[in-house]
Amino acid sequence: MPRQIIPAGSDPTAIGEVSAPPFARLPEPASLFSRRAQRWNALAAGHGLRPYLRFLAALADVQHRIQEGLAEPEMPDGAARERARSFGMPPLDRNSLALDMAAETLDRLVAAASEIEKPGAAADALDRLRQATPAKRFGMVRNVLAGAIPMEALAEHVYAAAALQVHFARLAARLDAPALVPVGEGACPACGGPPASSIIVGWQGAHGSRFCACSLCGTLWNHVRIKCTLCGSTKGIGYQEVEGGPGTVKAETCDSCGCYVKILHQHKDPHLDPIADDVATLGLDMLMREAGYRRGSFNPFLIGY
Repeated sequence: MPRQIIPAGSDPTAIGEVSAPPFARLPEPASLFSRRAQRWNALAAGHGLRPYLRFLAALADVQHRIQEGLAEPEMPDGAARERARSFGMPPLDRNSLALDMAAETLDRLVAAASEIEKPGAAADALDRLRQATPAKRFGMVRNVLAGAIPMEALAEHVYAAAALQVHFARLAARLDAPALVPVGEGACPACGGPPASSIIVGWQGAHGSRFCACSLCGTLWNHVRIKCTLCGSTKGIGYQEVEGGPGTVKAETCDSCGCYVKILHQHKDPHLDPIADDVATLGLDMLMREAGYRRGSFNPFLIGY
């Protein structure tokens, strides 16, 4: 991989024909993880991270399969959702939600993941997780939601994060998208989670619009282009990529906050996935670190980077 950065500049992609894009698009958990598994398998071919990407593909397939037979998730009542809307808060409040089903989802994932091929570190982490008490597993769920993951247990928390993606995607899918409102820069309007990346879409009626992709529940929310997704600044915004790349994944850098978030040009390649392609372009993260920018987004499968 050429270790050279294309200089920052204005977004080179035309805005396109935008016709009132929706503010939010909810996830479809019945297909979200199976599509992601396919994408990871496609990315793994000839990739330097092939063993890890193949593992993530298998884990995404597990995320898909464990949904069958899960009970309906317990949703916040109508009054709570209306209060959240009135005060500009996400309706899925991770601090007050009943998380018993999230723990059950983790139990299912641990059992199903025992059957997939894993790198050594992932296998060891799953063994430790399998032997953990219910209380310790529940503590891992809380750690992920609080963004307080201990360095000595990063690998175990990858599984906890994968289970939470399933749980929160199922919750978010049951919300009313038109009722969602902005809740702050860099925060998902459904669950308050940070973005994993942002995408330029090619949807009919929204071609060329940019959406942030929640790292937890998978909700997409509309965000102005050439504007930092984290601090909201429109000054000092640049777009950088690995030289010689296809031009579909770039880092949107912000000189105001010193951070970057990847931007995926899905309108050029509809197979791009905001989680999978973020992991597969780890080389871009390395270049941004060398350039002095901090990663401002979150991806549970890049924990520790």
